[in-house]
Amino acid sequence: MSIDEVIRSTLDKADLKYDRKGEGRYFVTLPGTKKLQTNCWLLVREHAFAIEAFVCRRPDEEHEAVYRFLLRRNAKLYGVHYTVDALGDIYLVGRLGLSTVTEEELDKLLGQVLEAADNDFNTILELGFATSIKREWNWRVSRGESLANLQAFKHLVTPETPHEPGTLTQ
Repeated sequence: MSIDEVIRSTLDKADLKYDRKGEGRYFVTLPGTKKLQTNCWLLVREHAFAIEAFVCRRPDEEHEAVYRFLLRRNAKLYGVHYTVDALGDIYLVGRLGLSTVTEEELDKLLGQVLEAADNDFNTILELGFATSIKREWNWRVSRGESLANLQAFKHLVTPETPHEPGTLTQ
């Protein structure tokens, strides 16, 4: 089976949405829960297979804490690792020799990307965007907007910060 056949077969068996963007280039959407989706590239190059997934834009604050978290998290990841681009945006990347790409291995890599991006997303947001989250919370409260998708960050809201009526006593 060719590497393109391995990729397509793996993605089809996992029922993942993807687009083939030319020879050996696949744009894949991994569904999540905390991070609703993670977009990644599967790239067949001359001597290696690469996977690259965008996780989060450059943190607004506490860069050192965010990057320390990512470096520590790298020690627990399989086949991929966190990195940042020139702008400071956060990605998961991995490289394999072409001969090692099997359906099982690709499934493991995709699973690891999804697990890491989805499970680490709120921690990255909490560390790197706490001020923005608090500001968004206050704005929504002032307008009577829903706080449903901010509930994971309720603990960041201090007693001085307005709360949606009835949400803290439930």
